[in-house]
Amino acid sequence: MNTRTPTLNGAATSGAFAAAPSERTRWLQLGLGLVCMMTISSPQYVWTLMTKPLAAKLGIALPELQVTFSILVLLQAFFSPFQGALIDRFGPRMLISIGTLLAGVSWVLASYAHSTSMLYLTYGGVGGLGTGIVYVGVVGLMVRWFPDRRGFAAGAVAAGYGMGAILTTFPISASLASRGVEATLWLYGIIFAVVGFIAAQGLRVPPAELAQSVANAQTARPVRDYRPSEMLRQPLFWLMFVMMTMMATSGLMVTSQMATFATDFGVSKILVFGLAALPLALTIDRFTNGLTRPLFGWVSDRLGRENTMGFAFALEGIAMTLWLLTRDNAVLFVLLSGVVFFGWGEIFSLFPSTLTDTFGTRYATANYGWLYISFGVGSVFGGPLAALLHQHTGSWIPVFGCAIALDLSTAALAMFVLKPARGRFVRASR
Repeated sequence: MNTRTPTLNGAATSGAFAAAPSERTRWLQLGLGLVCMMTISSPQYVWTLMTKPLAAKLGIALPELQVTFSILVLLQAFFSPFQGALIDRFGPRMLISIGTLLAGVSWVLASYAHSTSMLYLTYGGVGGLGTGIVYVGVVGLMVRWFPDRRGFAAGAVAAGYGMGAILTTFPISASLASRGVEATLWLYGIIFAVVGFIAAQGLRVPPAELAQSVANAQTARPVRDYRPSEMLRQPLFWLMFVMMTMMATSGLMVTSQMATFATDFGVSKILVFGLAALPLALTIDRFTNGLTRPLFGWVSDRLGRENTMGFAFALEGIAMTLWLLTRDNAVLFVLLSGVVFFGWGEIFSLFPSTLTDTFGTRYATANYGWLYISFGVGSVFGGPLAALLHQHTGSWIPVFGCAIALDLSTAALAMFVLKPARGRFVRASR
């Protein structure tokens, strides 16, 4: 069977892929991983539906309630190296099974929470640990199953996390209206835990021959496998870490404040195509944020990781510039918001595939756990930094300016620093 396999820069060349017996198996693995990712997407992406009823139930203000969400995101990111190491030690099926159960059970336990601290512990703490295990575990496993399509595979499962809540948003909204928040958390927590746990039972580690077969088709030896301790001593890893932090920060600086600056720009309630501009933009953004992950991952498998990074990151910077310049036009506000998300979400496919291309497959999950911390750093910087800049300047222009500068700088780093440096490193590692 003729397929396309990655070259040194992540671009594809024609070659015979000799793993035909496991071809059907690995696509099944991708499907199971996608299901697992979809079951953990709702805790983050439908949180906004929970805020009002939970605040009323607990009698607390919104800022105090939002700490729950911060705990969820921070634990998901900052515990990922530990979670990745456990997955590499005990295997993906066991750990991802535990992760799906923790993510679902966090909602069940949160349904019984009658204090703020209990909500922090259950929805935030247990949920953050569970979603982190599944996210890092599934991405790390898929880049091992698809050495010839790493960008696409990482992007596909990341899209499941980004878009999975599309299937649950309306049912959960209807359930909140008819059953209330406690019954909704309990019911959907059980559903997520059961579906995710069943899907995780089919996950397996790929045979070692899979990566070797791709190397044979390339007529090149695979790169050596770097342990996390070895990878962390490489300046090239820290370059990727800084770049992903820059992109996470730039995207979150704008996306986390979207409702606020849409109101300030006077476009949030204007009708566009018969719908209010802000919710329409958020709906389009969720779709493009998911679509971009497998799409740009697929492109990077063919045109090279850094080439794709340079284009995508620059695209976001240009879209943000046009977004700012046409900020009083509701139609362009909606359309350009989709382009901004389209240029941002691909970081979740390009960086893990580039990392595995560079440091090998054996410790891919644990290694990606360390890189994923950069998203946590970006989430800390992004929202607060944007709010602080706006507070001190009274304008959104510095916020957009900072985000645009980060985008364009990262695009330049990808093309003129990462690309030649990674080329030299990979040649020396073969």
